[in-house]
Amino acid sequence: MLLLMKLFRLWWWLIISVACVIESATDESLSFQRYFPLVTEDQFLNNDKRFQQIMQGATSADINWPDKIRTEKIDVKDEIYKLTSTYVYQPSWPDLARELGSVTAVDFDKGGHVVLFHRADHVWTQATFDHNNVYRDREKGPIRNNTVLALDCQTGKLVYEWGKNLFYMPHGLSIDQEDNVWITDVALHQVFKFGPRGFPENPLLVLGKSFSPGTTDTKFCKPTAVAVLESGDFFVADGYCNARILKYSKKGEKILSWGQNSFAGSSYDVAPPNYFAIPHALALVPDRELICTADRENGRIQCFFWSNGTFHSQYHSLLIGDRLFSLAYTPIKGGQLLVVNGPNAELGTHPEHYNEVRGYVLDIKSKKILSKFGPNDLQFSNPHDLAVTSNGLEVYVAELNPMRLHKFLHKSVVRTTSLSAAKPAVTTTVGGNSKYGISKENLHIITADNNSKGLTKDTASSFESPTAISYHRPGGTAILVASLMLSFAFLTFAMALLLARRRKRGCMPFGVKRLRHAWDFPSKTDAFKLGGFLLDRSKHNGFEKLDQNASDEENEPTSSSSGSILPNIQFAY
Repeated sequence: MLLLMKLFRLWWWLIISVACVIESATDESLSFQRYFPLVTEDQFLNNDKRFQQIMQGATSADINWPDKIRTEKIDVKDEIYKLTSTYVYQPSWPDLARELGSVTAVDFDKGGHVVLFHRADHVWTQATFDHNNVYRDREKGPIRNNTVLALDCQTGKLVYEWGKNLFYMPHGLSIDQEDNVWITDVALHQVFKFGPRGFPENPLLVLGKSFSPGTTDTKFCKPTAVAVLESGDFFVADGYCNARILKYSKKGEKILSWGQNSFAGSSYDVAPPNYFAIPHALALVPDRELICTADRENGRIQCFFWSNGTFHSQYHSLLIGDRLFSLAYTPIKGGQLLVVNGPNAELGTHPEHYNEVRGYVLDIKSKKILSKFGPNDLQFSNPHDLAVTSNGLEVYVAELNPMRLHKFLHKSVVRTTSLSAAKPAVTTTVGGNSKYGISKENLHIITADNNSKGLTKDTASSFESPTAISYHRPGGTAILVASLMLSFAFLTFAMALLLARRRKRGCMPFGVKRLRHAWDFPSKTDAFKLGGFLLDRSKHNGFEKLDQNASDEENEPTSSSSGSILPNIQFAY
């Protein structure tokens, strides 16, 4: 039993160690060394001290912080449990016969293809940048694989790809109304504009100076995202260091900018003007002429009028928590914001708060959370970006680890799908010039039972279904832990079986009388007596016939009612 206990302890610590390694973030773990603007060493130490004070809840004399939203007291775990799931996970999508790196961004091209941006074999670690935000791995060269992949929205198969030998540390990708592709690279500290499908190979526009971070109008420091208006004017989130948003003309001339670094570590009822803690993603709200950003380490959305950058509104919920990585907008039902949050930071003012890493749907009018979504109604690990079609029928989530792209369909689209169908077949008819390739006027859904269902813009905006099909596809961490547990259970069973057999044969003293075998000497009372044998030999007529049905063991143990010879052994699974 002592051996079994040691084996159990060994496997338990192995499981914990592997789980901790898998769950550790690569580039998105909170590290104060990355996010401050360019400073001298002395200034950096002062920032370091200030950051630690903020994380401990200290306030600043020169900032008038409003009352915190945390005055609201709710049971976060219970409230998340009560939320329904609006979107159904599609576990068999994509059909991609290659390994991806960390998937950092996703959007749609004009043809309706799902376009992702990934890092291939490049990984953002604590040593990737120095204290001045300069990229340290420049000598390794750019990524040699194609980093931009376009997938068919129905089958998930690869349609086209490009972007090799161009980027060092991909981050943001967005596609405008003219099918131009906008990209940010945090290692190069640059923003690029490429033509449709990456043609020509040379970018049409480049902002920033390669490998040279800065705070001026001509330099960026780890820019995160781009959003483009129909007029051609565009916004850049200069996120990790400078914590600002800049607006440019179509020609790349700066119009205005706003924002500065807060690192408040929590969210507030009224957003302090022009303060961010990493503006990590951007989304346009055309029907309200707003530009919204995911204020990542403040766990909130901040929206501004895109004409002049004036603050409009803030969206936050205790259910989302202190970190919000990305957002997307769909105009259905009067306007909805879809967001993905992230795991709790390594440092924070309230690490004890309950957190679930999921996708959430917010109503832009009431600011209330309407529903949740995730892989099989479970949690994500490290989601980084998401995109939603303009009619709200499809959602795609890019994840850093595991390195993959997730697809979700609105539950009203899949409710008529046969339960035996592994994957619904969806075809779309485009009736207008829609950025997302799925028309807002006319959509036809063909389910597995060949029933055609026509949807209009109005019906697509009013989808409500009482039921939805759910699939089971556990994450990589759950699969690994389950495999280790099963391996431990198998080894435990094998050890127990071996010990039982040895005990049965009498080879191991366990406090019971050792079994006697045919070759054992008899007890003292049954000792062999030669004289008695000679006197009684007249009673025998030669050798007696051997009883071939007799057992070779005495005192056989009695089996339990279940037939098991190990009635007292318990197994842990």
